[in-house]
Amino acid sequence: MADTRVGWEGELGRWLRPFLERLGHKARQRMCPLYVTGLIGPGDRKSVQPMAERFAPGDYDQLHHFVAAGVWDAAPLETELLIQADKLVGGSDAVLVIDDTAMPKKGKHSVGVGAQYASALGKTANCQTLVSLTLARGEVPVTVALRLFLPESWTSDRARLKRAGVPAEHQAARTKPEIALAEIDRMIAAGVHFGCALADAGYGLSAPFRQGLTARGLAWAVGIPRHLKVYPVGVHLIWPIAKRGRPRQRSIPDILSIPAEDMLADAKWQNITWRTGTKGKLRARFAAVRVRTADGPPQRIRDKGQQHLPGDKA
Repeated sequence: MADTRVGWEGELGRWLRPFLERLGHKARQRMCPLYVTGLIGPGDRKSVQPMAERFAPGDYDQLHHFVAAGVWDAAPLETELLIQADKLVGGSDAVLVIDDTAMPKKGKHSVGVGAQYASALGKTANCQTLVSLTLARGEVPVTVALRLFLPESWTSDRARLKRAGVPAEHQAARTKPEIALAEIDRMIAAGVHFGCALADAGYGLSAPFRQGLTARGLAWAVGIPRHLKVYPVGVHLIWPIAKRGRPRQRSIPDILSIPAEDMLADAKWQNITWRTGTKGKLRARFAAVRVRTADGPPQRIRDKGQQHLPGDKA
C-alpha cells in the first residue's frame, strides 16, 4: 500500500508556509508544522508527549515550550488568516456569519467560564463563550475570528481577572455585538471581501449592532425576536396638531409600530433550500417584507407612552 503521509504532509507544509513566515523565530517555524501534524495526523492521544513521540522524537521539550510557554504576537498570524481566507472564499457572493461558539466547561478557573447560554447544548450551562466570525461561499466556510467573551461575573471582579492573567487591555466589559463589530472592522481593514453580513437574533436584537452594520455601509440580514416592534416601510413622521396648549415640538410617526410577527401575518411564504448540512439539505420557509425597525430615539406618542421612533430601513 502506498504511503500517503508524505503527500499530505507536503501539502500541509505548502499551506502553512505563509503562516510560518509570520511567526518569525526559526524554532517556532520548525515546531509549528510538527504540532499541527500531530493534531490532524493519526493517533488518538493529542497531548504533547504522544505527539512528540510520533512526529518529533527527541524534541519533546521544544514542542512543549512552543505549546505551553511560547510567546509571540498573534496579530500577524491573524492578518495572514484573513488574507488566505479571502483568497479561498472571499468575493461579492461571500457572506460573513456572526455567531456564538460555546465550550462547555467544568470548574471556575478557565478565563470567562460561567453560567451562560451554551449553543452546543441548547441550554444555560457552565461554559466559555466565543464570538465567532466565519467567511463562507457556497459550501465552504472558513472561521476567521474567535474572540472570548467575558461575562459580568468576570469583568466586575478585578482580582479574578488578575489571578487568571487576563491582559489589562482585555479586562473591560464588552458586549458580544461590540466584539463582533470590532472584528468586522479588522476584517474590512485587511481587505476581506464579502457581500452580506448575517447573524442570528442573539445579535440582531441589538439596535447598536444593526445600526453599526448600516454605518459601515454593509448589506446585512439578521434574526430578530418576533416581538420586536417594526413600522411599515412607508411610515412618515408628521407634526401632531395640539388640541390645546403650546404647539408640539417633535414629529411623530403617522402609524404605530407593531410586533414583527404581526407584520408577517399576511405575507407570502415560500420554501427555500440553501445548502447541504450535516443532516442533509437545509430547508426553511421564508417571507420578505421591507420594514423600519422601531429602534430610533424614544418619544412619548399621544396616550401610548414612550415609543421608539422608526430607525433605518431593513
